[in-house]
Amino acid sequence: MIERARAAHEAGFVSLSLGDHHNMSTQYAQNTPMLGRLLAEWPDRPAGCLFLVPLWHPLLMAEQIGTLAATHGDRFIVQAAIGWGADQFNAFGTTERDRARRIDEAVPLVKQLLAGEVVDSEFFDIVGGRVGLRPEITPEWWIGAGADRALKRAAHLGDVWYAGPGLDVVSGKERLERYRSFGGERAVIRKDALVLDDGDLARETAAAIIASGYRGLTSDQLIIGNADDAGEQIEPLLDAGFDEVVIRCMSVPQDLALETLETLGSLI
Repeated sequence: MIERARAAHEAGFVSLSLGDHHNMSTQYAQNTPMLGRLLAEWPDRPAGCLFLVPLWHPLLMAEQIGTLAATHGDRFIVQAAIGWGADQFNAFGTTERDRARRIDEAVPLVKQLLAGEVVDSEFFDIVGGRVGLRPEITPEWWIGAGADRALKRAAHLGDVWYAGPGLDVVSGKERLERYRSFGGERAVIRKDALVLDDGDLARETAAAIIASGYRGLTSDQLIIGNADDAGEQIEPLLDAGFDEVVIRCMSVPQDLALETLETLGSLI
């Protein structure tokens, strides 16, 4: 992860972000401590991380964001999502049934705490909550969403709709129009990518990964090939109205991930 952050910075990527998962059976670096380390490699551009908000206590989440954002030299991006998976929710003593209300209640509280307010919440049993270390620059909120109710949440609670990688150009444009009908404006979309100098090798490698069931995604939902191919696949997303495309390397050996970042850098 440190190597990839360095490579992305050198390649000229605009921002850096990390994901959020819990109760994992495989190695998984947790978002806030790992980002604290990676900010040393990323001192001068926007950075942030994802929070599966229903799994976080709002005060703890606000404190983590406050410390990271206050010590970073640039804009901080909070990526907020509703989360899924019984294994994660059960481990935290909650259920997926409660996640919509938890995110709707939590996001405004976290914003209030980061603004310096003293907060009480009967829902979260908070009495006199406050955050001692806060950023000078108000963090930007990217809200993950797919269904209409979630798109309304993104439009009303967030600054940006954070679209998932399963959308193609057609479905992404349709969802973007729905988001804007609810009053939203800016949107970014995440895409998994394998981009190499040898486009045929990228396609062959990606095909084998997809055949094994890669995250439920298909080839038309990914960025695959050489730099020219990637440009041809990214441009329609921007033409559809997305402001940025966020890249996550496919699950490949480190050398191919680093080459993907370097190759994509030629498009920036």
